[in-house]
Amino acid sequence: MRVALLAYPGVAALDVTGPAEVFAAAARLTGGGYELVLLGTKPGPIPTVSSMALHPAGVISEDLGRMDTLLIAGSPGIPPVIKDAEVLEWTRREAPRCRRHGAICTGAFVLGAAGLLDGKRATTHWRFTRALAHTHPRVTVEHDSLFVRDGSTYTSAGVSSGIDLALALVEEDFGRKLALSVARELVVFLKRPGGQSQFSHQLAAQFSDLPAIQGLQQWVIDHPREDHSVERLARRVHMSPRNFARVFRRETGETPAGFVEAVRVEAARRLLESTELPIQTVADRVGFGNTNGLRRAFLRQHGTGPAEYRHSVKGAASSASQKSRGRKPGR
Repeated sequence: MRVALLAYPGVAALDVTGPAEVFAAAARLTGGGYELVLLGTKPGPIPTVSSMALHPAGVISEDLGRMDTLLIAGSPGIPPVIKDAEVLEWTRREAPRCRRHGAICTGAFVLGAAGLLDGKRATTHWRFTRALAHTHPRVTVEHDSLFVRDGSTYTSAGVSSGIDLALALVEEDFGRKLALSVARELVVFLKRPGGQSQFSHQLAAQFSDLPAIQGLQQWVIDHPREDHSVERLARRVHMSPRNFARVFRRETGETPAGFVEAVRVEAARRLLESTELPIQTVADRVGFGNTNGLRRAFLRQHGTGPAEYRHSVKGAASSASQKSRGRKPGR
């Protein structure tokens, strides 16, 4: 099966190399199940945002033959190629000819600009889901998914989720056994628990333009157990509660209460993964006070309860450890 990855100047290198490693490992394990082709928009090396250069096997102006799968890589921002008429016309023409097509990270904006996401569900990097929904109102954007399949169209969240998507495609093509073997080779989860919101709030404090709000967000992250009522948070930044709530939402895109809940759920998630503390103790340490509050918030954020989440994570780790111990030396 021929898998084509489309890249362009300023692309995120991991958006290309992550899925490429998955398909390359699958090809090795199957004795040639995939043929990987890197495509460029223009002749010559493709500079990435990390200063590495990618060398494409072909460019979109050439006759590339039949492609089974086409994936469009993303960039750290909204890709500039969404304004390139040649790229959009090529995407609009070639993607539907493939058995399936998709995008990694903000590559979804290329599919959107080509009109290939209209009427479909899709996702992208958590920083840009609102922008995707605003720019393409006919697209149903899933803000927390690591990847989304709608018919023959696939989209994934930020950067490393391209690996999750590629593993799902391998499983779709060759079954779970091979996909799991590839995941072991790359030392990654076959299916990561939770969605991309588990990463977003820990990083969100880096993106506010107001130092006061940025500092407050970091303080909340560092002290999840404290009283984080709007009144107390407002006092910390010397604002009235009403003005603080308005400014916070403008700067972060969510309410103070929503941010606090997400931070506490993330803190709880880390404790569930790394300790054997009772659920009640976890709830106390992160500021929920009782297990019911933690469970309701966890369900909202991750679609599963804290006990179920811990079971799934510990079970996956235990299974991987047992299988690793069972391997013969030298393999």
